Amino acid sequence: MVCNSGSKILPLYPTNHIHFTGRAVYTNLPVGGAYRGYGATQSSFAIDCAMDELAEAIGMDPLEFRMRNHIHSGDTSPVFAALGEGKAGVEQRIGSCELDRCIKLGAREIGWKKRKDWRQKKGRFRRGIGMCCLMQGSSIPEIDMGAASIKMNEDGSFNLLIGATDLGTGSDTVLAQIAAETLGTVTEKMVVYSSDTDMTPFDVGAYASSTTYLSGSAVINAAQKVKKQILQVAAEMLDCKPAELVAADQKVATKDGSKSATYSEVALYSLYTANQFQIGAISSAITHKSPPPFSAHFADVEVDMETGAVKVLKYVAAVDCGTAINPKLAEGQTEGGVMNGICFALTEEYLFSPKGKMINDSFLNYRIYSMRDKPELKTILVPSYEKTGPYGAKSVSEICINGPMPAIANAIYNAAGVRMYNGPFTPEKVWRAIRARGAGGMG
Repeated sequence: MVCNSGSKILPLYPTNHIHFTGRAVYTNLPVGGAYRGYGATQSSFAIDCAMDELAEAIGMDPLEFRMRNHIHSGDTSPVFAALGEGKAGVEQRIGSCELDRCIKLGAREIGWKKRKDWRQKKGRFRRGIGMCCLMQGSSIPEIDMGAASIKMNEDGSFNLLIGATDLGTGSDTVLAQIAAETLGTVTEKMVVYSSDTDMTPFDVGAYASSTTYLSGSAVINAAQKVKKQILQVAAEMLDCKPAELVAADQKVATKDGSKSATYSEVALYSLYTANQFQIGAISSAITHKSPPPFSAHFADVEVDMETGAVKVLKYVAAVDCGTAINPKLAEGQTEGGVMNGICFALTEEYLFSPKGKMINDSFLNYRIYSMRDKPELKTILVPSYEKTGPYGAKSVSEICINGPMPAIANAIYNAAGVRMYNGPFTPEKVWRAIRARGAGGMG
C-alpha cells in the first residue's frame, strides 16, 4: 500500500524534484487488507487537493493548472523504476493518454465555465464544483502472470478455461469477447469456465487492475494458437495452403471465396476424418509494463451552511481506459467505483472504542449509499489505443474509486470556502470547519 501511494500518483504531475518517504505503522486495531485502489485512493486525495491549493496560490484556474502540468504520451517518470509492488519497479514510458480530452469533456458536462469563486456566494445552501485528475495502473509488471486454455468442440463452439475470477466485474464476458474476436466467431460460441484450481489454468488473482490487460493477453495467445490449427485443418480439407485462407464469421474460406468450411465441419474433420487430433491450446502471458488508465472527475455539490450537510448533485467521470472491450461493463465499473468513493468521502468510517472494538459494525450504523442515495452520475468513455493491451485495452476497475474524495473536497471549498483534510466529510466536520473560518450563517 505504501508503494502504491507513490507509484500510482506521483508520475501524474511530472517534476524534476521528487522525494518520497513512506512509513508503515503498527496499531492494535483490526488488520487492514487490500481493497479496490488501495494506496492510490489515499494519495489521490492529498495530491489533487494540493493541486487546487497551488492553483489558487498563483491565481490560476485549477483546471488550467492541471492541463499544463499533467503527464502526456511519451513522458516518463523516475517513480516508475523506483517504486513497484513492495520493491523496485520497472522503467516505462506512457503510451496512450487522453487525459486532456477527459478534462475537456468532463468540464463541459459539469458546466465548469459557470463555476464562481466561493466569495461570491451567499445564502444557506451554496453550490460548488470541484475536480481532480487520476491515474492508476494495469497489472504489476514482471510479477503478474495469467493463463488460458481453449478447446474446439464438434459444433464449432469453444471451451474457454481461465484462472481469472469474475467478482462481478464481467471478466468472463470480456475474456469471451476477446477470444471470439481472435478466433473469428461470436461470443455466444464461447463456453466460459473460470477460477477452478482443479480445472483451470493458473492466474495470480483478480487484483491490481490486471484481468482484461493481463488475462486478456493470455486469451489472445491461446486463441491465436487455436486459430492456426483451424487454418491448418481447413487447408487440408480444402486442398490449399493456410496462407490462402481467412478465418472469420465462424468459417474458413479462401480469399477469393470459392471454397469454404464451417467451424463445425473443421472440428468434425479433425476429430473423425483424417490425421485426427483435438484442436486446442493453452497459453499464458506476463506483463512488462503497467499502462495507466487516466480519468478526470467533476463533482457538483450543495453545502448547507447551517448544518454542514453535503449533497452531491451531479458527478461526472471521464475515463481513458484504452479500448473499452465492453462499454457497458466499463461504465458499470466506473459508476460502481464512483459510488464506492462517494461513500468514502461522505459516510464510511470505522469507529472504535478505547479498547479497540469496532462500535459501528453493522449496516445500521456503518453507512453506505444505496441506489436511493445515488446522485446523477455521468460516465464518459474517452477512447485511446494502448499498443501493449489486448485490442488496445487498459484497466478500468480501480481508478474511479480514487476521485470522489478530492473532487468533493475541492467542490466543498468552492461552495463554502473551507478545506477538508480528513474524510469522511460528515456534517459535523464540515460545520466545524465553517464555524472555524467564521463563514456560517446566511450572509
